[in-house]
Amino acid sequence: MELKDKLLSSFLAFEENVDMNTDIHEIRSRAIKDFEAFGFPSKKQEAWKYTSLNKILKHDYTVFPKKEETIEYRDVEKYFIDDIDTYKIVFIDGIYSSHLSSTTHEKIDACLMSSAMNSSKYKPVIDNYFSKVAPQESLTSLNTAFSHEGAYINIPKNTMADKPIQIINFSTGNESALLVQPRNLIVVGENSHVQIIERHQSLTDHPVLTNSVTEVFADKRAIVDYYKIQNDNTSASLIDNTYIEQQRESFCSVHTFSFGGNITRNNLNFYQKGERIDSTLKGVTVIQGSQHVDHNTLVHHAQPNCESHQDYKGVFGESSTGVFNGKIVVEKEAQKTNAFQSNNNILLDDKATINSKPQLEIFADDVKCSHGCTIGQLDDDALFYLQSRGVPAIEARALLMYAFANNVLESVKIPELKKRINNIIAEKLGVNVGFNI
Repeated sequence: MELKDKLLSSFLAFEENVDMNTDIHEIRSRAIKDFEAFGFPSKKQEAWKYTSLNKILKHDYTVFPKKEETIEYRDVEKYFIDDIDTYKIVFIDGIYSSHLSSTTHEKIDACLMSSAMNSSKYKPVIDNYFSKVAPQESLTSLNTAFSHEGAYINIPKNTMADKPIQIINFSTGNESALLVQPRNLIVVGENSHVQIIERHQSLTDHPVLTNSVTEVFADKRAIVDYYKIQNDNTSASLIDNTYIEQQRESFCSVHTFSFGGNITRNNLNFYQKGERIDSTLKGVTVIQGSQHVDHNTLVHHAQPNCESHQDYKGVFGESSTGVFNGKIVVEKEAQKTNAFQSNNNILLDDKATINSKPQLEIFADDVKCSHGCTIGQLDDDALFYLQSRGVPAIEARALLMYAFANNVLESVKIPELKKRINNIIAEKLGVNVGFNI
């Protein structure tokens, strides 16, 4: 049975086994019909021109894990940012792990979607925000149809989250192939601030496909710092769909660090709904082998006097493939928009590939917008200069890579996370560099 047919036939069983909320049931029912109509995306669609899912859709995925697996903290400690105090929302094979998590309902809510969906206490928030910014689109609709578990984060008005929140999804390999679909809802109130770190980590060589959807709502003057660490096994593939709606004078930034996995597709969409909004999208990709990372971004400017900044760096070795498909849309009403988009890439080997397509759609006449793309190799003159000063060749290459990624990492606001990313890059380059960016 093909995966699409398996999912369609599994939907009724899924609905019978989750707590019933009439409104959510209607949303799920519409979503499964949308997925049935759309099917999985293919390279015939312009947005998926350079990324094929055919290879990873052939596996016989388990949609519902047969049993809950237990993991000891000592076995996964290295995947946490454990040198700072954080709230933790942890899932194992899509099921909440209470003994690895540290949630809260004091001042802020950092807890579970399954609880929020079926609680009268959280009903107003669910009614107002759930599935409101996520569009009717193939993989997003599939996730909505099976939405049940994930992170629910609500930061009330005039509140600063007292510590960062980690969202971690582990896959154990208890199934021969597993499909998980976490659903996260993040609501940040007026004048509030939160920092979030998200990671998907497979602990197995069995195929794992994660189809994740995150909706983020930033109210007036809210600040959201979101960090995505993607350093998974090459048996795991990730489709990450993140949709962010911003209100007046809010600031939202998303940093995406893509180092691992088989196929990784990041759909990152910002929708500006007020004036004087700032949206920041930054990413670093360092991959090799036959890995494939696709960044698909959208910033929709609909109101005047707003800014957006996109800066993506990629380093591709061996026969790896990178894709950057970034779009900035400036509506007629969005005068005085300042939008910047940059995608710079280094190919380390002849078989490495990058497909880059920066796009501007501007309907206003008083704007400052720019976009650009570079594709090249390491500077031989710079390498020669460093080696002439006594720096060994491999360390010289690493230094150039660090310099290349510097302006992305320098905006990371959590020092311990910055150090962790710094170390991952050094490991990917196969060197031990005695400094941090």
